[in-house]
Amino acid sequence: MSAQELITDNIDLWTSTIKAKSTQGRGSNKKRELYGIKKLRELILELAVRGKLVQQDPDDEPASELLKRIAAEKEQLIKEGKIKKSKPLLEISDNEKSFDLPIGWEWVQFGLIAEIERGGSPRPIKSFITDDPDGLNWIKIGDTEQGGKYITSTNEKIRREGLSKTRMVYPGDFLLTNSMSFGRPYITQIQGCIHDGWLRISPPSSLDKDYLYLLLSSPYIINAFKRTAAGAVVLNLNAEKVRDVVILIPPFKEQHRIVAKVDELMSLCDQLEQQTESSLDAHNLLVDTLLATLTDARDANELSDNWARLAEHFDTLITTHYAVEQLKQTILQLAVMGKLVPQDPNDEPASELLKRIAAEKEQLVKDKKIKKQKPLSEITDEEKPFDVPEGWEWSRVWDVASLITSGSRDWAKYYSESGAIFVTMGNLSRGSYELRMDNIRYVNPPKGGEGARTILKENDLLLSITGDVGNLGRIPKNFGEAYINQHTCLLRFMPECQNRFFPELMRSPIARYQYDAPQRGIKNSFRLGDVGEMVIPIAPESEQHRIVAKVDELMTLCDQLKANLNDAQITQFHLADAVVEQVLC
Repeated sequence: MSAQELITDNIDLWTSTIKAKSTQGRGSNKKRELYGIKKLRELILELAVRGKLVQQDPDDEPASELLKRIAAEKEQLIKEGKIKKSKPLLEISDNEKSFDLPIGWEWVQFGLIAEIERGGSPRPIKSFITDDPDGLNWIKIGDTEQGGKYITSTNEKIRREGLSKTRMVYPGDFLLTNSMSFGRPYITQIQGCIHDGWLRISPPSSLDKDYLYLLLSSPYIINAFKRTAAGAVVLNLNAEKVRDVVILIPPFKEQHRIVAKVDELMSLCDQLEQQTESSLDAHNLLVDTLLATLTDARDANELSDNWARLAEHFDTLITTHYAVEQLKQTILQLAVMGKLVPQDPNDEPASELLKRIAAEKEQLVKDKKIKKQKPLSEITDEEKPFDVPEGWEWSRVWDVASLITSGSRDWAKYYSESGAIFVTMGNLSRGSYELRMDNIRYVNPPKGGEGARTILKENDLLLSITGDVGNLGRIPKNFGEAYINQHTCLLRFMPECQNRFFPELMRSPIARYQYDAPQRGIKNSFRLGDVGEMVIPIAPESEQHRIVAKVDELMTLCDQLKANLNDAQITQFHLADAVVEQVLC
């Protein structure tokens, strides 16, 4: 199969292999990675540098003649004192020639064709930064564009006195990151200085710079760099290691043909990405629109009809992780709107439950077991986003909670290798209230005081109130002694409300809307008072249990759908990888 056929005959594979990104954190709104097209780009570069992307022309001057001219060019530069004579390199072993090259191509150590030097930095660098327009451009990683090829300007300059402690680079030089974004090449279009996070590569004039850029961007070279840097705690390249890397040089004319073909195919990848993104966005819009028919249903009959129509098309509609997550959110929204299960007129209304809770709280205040809270404002019609069924009531969180607090700032001095569990924001989940226990800290708190105030109890709900507001965690049975810090809110509901209905409320869309509402607190912060003032719909107690049972049933369905998607996705990943590996064997 030709390279062209390999690419075009597998278009469906490249465009359908999509990886869902983590939903933890707010970050980018891009919750997917077009993995198949990413692999296709890597494949194109790998085929290019192996001589499999374009046909060889027997009339091309072989690369051996090009290497002779490069050697002569270096010799002349040495004679003129423009570069230093480099140390002899070992002969290339057969093990380093990992595959057969096309006729006319050559293996060569990188250091034989290019000058490779590490940057340096005058110290302390802050004392050399200048606003003088005659200063030297100070090139940093921050001056590059993500996915970019060229460096065209810098944000800072340094005084010329610092030149003796750094290294000068010139237009046409290559810069290679030797840490951070490891092994990433750029071409400079400006003159400037580089620090020791860069390697300067000065290629010979007789080598096509665009081909060299493709070579340095290819999986072949990236893997070679990783092998040379293996064993270090942080991947780091040095000039000696890069000089020793064995690279592939095609005939000069073929270099031009390779560059032209890669440009053509990368343009195809750009089009595939745009089409795939547009298709996914359209699918997401369809999912949102159809799921909205459930929450917009006027009554139970209309909801039942809309659900039946939706269920008929699950195999074509709920086909992405986004669709599954939206279905989960729709289920929770239906639950808190009172549309998930039918109401029973024999249920005691929620108003009676709220009366009992109010009386119980009043007694606890008299007994000095809880503090008397400030009067809460009446819930306005504007705060009620929808009408609730007969027997339901709108309430504020403080109406049904006995404690809303957070930890202190002084816990660091109590950190230990063992002891009580210290629950942090990293243990909370977004869209769930299951604690994440993969990274546990411990403390040995003092008895009484802070320790007594914030010790956690079974069924306590934890809520992140800084940074990524609204991540949740619920304390299960037999959790043991545990505490929180100031970034986490401890929400303890009254005993009548310590069932599963209230955690479901606090992870539902109506709660998420309030966590994200711009009028709340300051940016990326949710005050304890904001938690208490949140507006929530309360169902009759008996209906709460029916709702939780139905939520569990439907969430199990969603988990099965997600597991099936994951299995299919893994199969596609393996298939995409296998297609690439088969060609490169």
